[in-house]
Amino acid sequence: MSRLDSFIRRMCAQRLLIEAAAARLGDVAGPILDLGLGSGRTYDHLCALFPDRDVFAFDQFVQGAFGGLPDTHHMILGEIRDTLPVCLPRIGAPAALVHNDLGSADPVANAAIGHWLAPAIEAVSRPDAIVLTSFPLPFERQIALPLPEGIRPGRYHIIQLTV
Repeated sequence: MSRLDSFIRRMCAQRLLIEAAAARLGDVAGPILDLGLGSGRTYDHLCALFPDRDVFAFDQFVQGAFGGLPDTHHMILGEIRDTLPVCLPRIGAPAALVHNDLGSADPVANAAIGHWLAPAIEAVSRPDAIVLTSFPLPFERQIALPLPEGIRPGRYHIIQLTV
């Protein structure tokens, strides 16, 4: 498979999972966190799907196109390993949905990220939050939710945290 085909499949899976999460969340209160702003495409899509919620983006720097970027309150700049664990006062309430796109094609690097990322997500999320992630995360308490039709297992993951 070409890298372009792989990217297209990943983006399609990401969109399907975000839309599935939107249907599951309903009126569950809480902000939305997008870990890894990148070009801002996913952030923009989250804002469009959740117009009445605060959506916060995390990244080391801003590189996206103007018009789809967070304002200064909703953009949390810095090393996510440092900013995520202390973000609760800024985001105002535990997160209802977390989208993680920090990983790479390297499973060893992803495991290293997951070691600190999973506990940080749990610490700032509701007990029943939904987490969408591009690689498996070792949560203490989780239920793997079924993938929407059209997503190959392992491409993306949808998890609900549990009490």
